[in-house]
Amino acid sequence: RRQLSCLCRLKRLNRNGAHGVNGIKTYVLRRGRMTDAHKKDYAELSGEFCIAPHDDRLDFETIFNNKNPVVMEIGFGMGSATSQMAQAHPEINYLGIEVHTPGVARLLGDIRRKCLGNIRIIERDALEVCESFIPPQSLAGVHLFFPDPWPKKRHHKRRMITKERLDVIVPCLSRGGYLYFITDWEEYAHWALETLSNTPQLQNTCGAFAQKQDWRPETKFEKRGKSAARAIWELFFVKV
Repeated sequence: RRQLSCLCRLKRLNRNGAHGVNGIKTYVLRRGRMTDAHKKDYAELSGEFCIAPHDDRLDFETIFNNKNPVVMEIGFGMGSATSQMAQAHPEINYLGIEVHTPGVARLLGDIRRKCLGNIRIIERDALEVCESFIPPQSLAGVHLFFPDPWPKKRHHKRRMITKERLDVIVPCLSRGGYLYFITDWEEYAHWALETLSNTPQLQNTCGAFAQKQDWRPETKFEKRGKSAARAIWELFFVKV
């Protein structure tokens, strides 16, 4: 009976977008080398700081042991910017979503070195997490920093910023919560501006593109984009 229940749940998640809307993934699993130090950090710290949700909605107060606002970062990469924000803002809880194990291990190492208690990690598809485990209207913010632009037209359906995917993400935001999107791909920036502008309940705080928020650290992909002489495009929308 248990095996049948798990199978039914897996089919439902696949149908509803656990691996992307209509079964289309927004990411590709990358191979990455784990150093011995990263392996050690992952083995020793994942049990404490990585969440493995099952059937229930997450209880953030229990997970973080406080009532501080929770900001979710979708695809934190190697986690450097995430750990910098968490260290600078201990009054905010950060929920990082990432499927790349070396990046998770790297962030766990930062948590140890910087003594960060306000970060938790989920190693699952972000859409599955939003759909099945994040309580409605519970997030103070969502960060989408340099998601894969999927530049080829035939791959645009894989982009994180689409109407269908926003229909899953936006309900997780509390009223007054924000969605902060950044890219160095100009065409994707204009795509995102149009799509977010046409999303009910979201309001552009700047009218068009936003300036860099003072509290946001520079990311690895941002440095890479600047070194390639690409502009950085930012959008900051608030749920009304």
